[in-house]
Amino acid sequence: MNFSNITWLDDKGHVKPPIMLYLLLVFIARGWCVFVASLTQASDRAGLVTLFYPHKNDFLMALAAGAGALFIYAAVIAERKRKPAWVRHLFPYMKWLLALLLVIDGGLLIQRILHTYYVYSWSIGLDALFLFWASLYLYKSKHLNLYFSDWKEKE
Repeated sequence: MNFSNITWLDDKGHVKPPIMLYLLLVFIARGWCVFVASLTQASDRAGLVTLFYPHKNDFLMALAAGAGALFIYAAVIAERKRKPAWVRHLFPYMKWLLALLLVIDGGLLIQRILHTYYVYSWSIGLDALFLFWASLYLYKSKHLNLYFSDWKEKE
């Protein structure tokens, strides 16, 4: 018997969110992370943003795509507290929303490649690698599937 899955449960018997889910949400909302980090620089707020997103349109699209990740993060926090009942109806569809956000992120990556005229950069290569890993994780993770199917209607 394999009892490694018992570490996935909290003290109430519910499946805890996987750490990789939080990392996936940070990856999708990296535009918001860059925005918050740029607010800490008093001298040149736009300097950090232009370092990661040279085109303003790419940055605004990353913020729009990251808004979905912030919504999922808020739903995960609400699920941990098991408080608002309206989130219960949306929670089984969160995996599909994550897949949609990864597809949107892939489209934004293609847009960034087009803006650089197909010149390779490490940031684009790492984004493509992380996008591939995140897609594999979303498709194959047992822990994530159990977590999204834990909050049922009859509780």
